[in-house]
Amino acid sequence: MISVKDLHKSFGGVTVLDGISTDIEKGDVVCIIGPSGSGKSTIARLIASLWDVKDGEIDLGGVDIRTLPLAECTKRIAYVSQDNYLFDRTVRENIRMGRLDASDEEVERVAKAAGCDEFIRALDHGYDTICGGGGGHLSGGEKQRISIARAMLKDAPIVILDEATASIDPENEAVIQRAISNLTRGKTLIVIAHRLGTVADADNIVVINEGRIAGQGRQEELLKQCPLYAQMWNTYLGTRDGKEE
Repeated sequence: MISVKDLHKSFGGVTVLDGISTDIEKGDVVCIIGPSGSGKSTIARLIASLWDVKDGEIDLGGVDIRTLPLAECTKRIAYVSQDNYLFDRTVRENIRMGRLDASDEEVERVAKAAGCDEFIRALDHGYDTICGGGGGHLSGGEKQRISIARAMLKDAPIVILDEATASIDPENEAVIQRAISNLTRGKTLIVIAHRLGTVADADNIVVINEGRIAGQGRQEELLKQCPLYAQMWNTYLGTRDGKEE
């Protein structure tokens, strides 16, 4: 279980998180949503140990993450965002960063599961194609699928998706969603959601507003008890229905 206890975070004197507390059970799917700038990604980065916890506490399996070696935290958690960095190395080497002792066969197997084997083989040098600085030789969708393959190879028990499909075009999003389903099967999944259509079946939805929890629970509970969530959901339905007309 992941326990977040009275978490606070400020940047330049501006409060971003103001007393966040929630529990994430092993194997659950938890979605963290809220308006832009509400602190959602800050929570994700603190859980992933990308930033240090200074005020409050985050426990992994009952152990304060501040007492765990960074290598132990990163072994337990795979973090995928919309802007994962690719290095100026080959596609194969970028995927293998998920687990450095992986064989070529293992790299190619997760690439297939992530939906990127076909486009990789179509590159000039296949898996030995250089990605370029920041993955500059590849499209946004291609970089994202390689990032997911890298996370799949890591095979961590906790997966954090920080708006991982927010900037992906609809054609690539369908492929990436299938890859994410493969990546997260049997894992504890924390989703920082950009589109509310992805949250309806979550075990727990945590609604953040101005650095505080405005509500949490399953969707049917929040629609009745959390005005902000009901407003966001109705706005999403209106936008979706407008696109379908």
